[in-house]
Amino acid sequence: MRRVILTIVATIAGLVALLSFKSHLPTVPSAAVSTTGGTSGTPAPSSSPATVPGEFPMGSLAGKLPTGETAVTGHVATTVYGPVQIQLIVQNSKIVKVAVLQQPMNTANDIQIGEFAFPKLISETLTAQTAKIDAVSGASYTSAGYIQSLQSALDNRA
Repeated sequence: MRRVILTIVATIAGLVALLSFKSHLPTVPSAAVSTTGGTSGTPAPSSSPATVPGEFPMGSLAGKLPTGETAVTGHVATTVYGPVQIQLIVQNSKIVKVAVLQQPMNTANDIQIGEFAFPKLISETLTAQTAKIDAVSGASYTSAGYIQSLQSALDNRA
């Protein structure tokens, strides 16, 4: 009988310890757009973050565009997990850059999905030059929102 009581007390203590454990969310750095406003040969200011290879640009690219390039912003697509909005940089009717203006960022999982899906979606957009691209497996809602915002941006360009 003592073993049963001891087992029950140990089980309850273990459950209480497990349920009171607070895990922390991992900090995931978001990508930034490299904006060097100086002349060639001048290093970028230290306050200006650089884009890390493999990450997608976050934020508007329309700051200082070279001659002949225009920025076209798509409508905000509302998904189950949050808004998705993209911006295209078009030169001579060709998409040359894509930036993500808004993305779902409610949880660490949303951020991880975005970091996985957006580079693939952007790559396909630059290759296909149209909104008829494949969705990324595991990011169905984010892909659908991206494609919807992409189509609205393509509809808005001249």
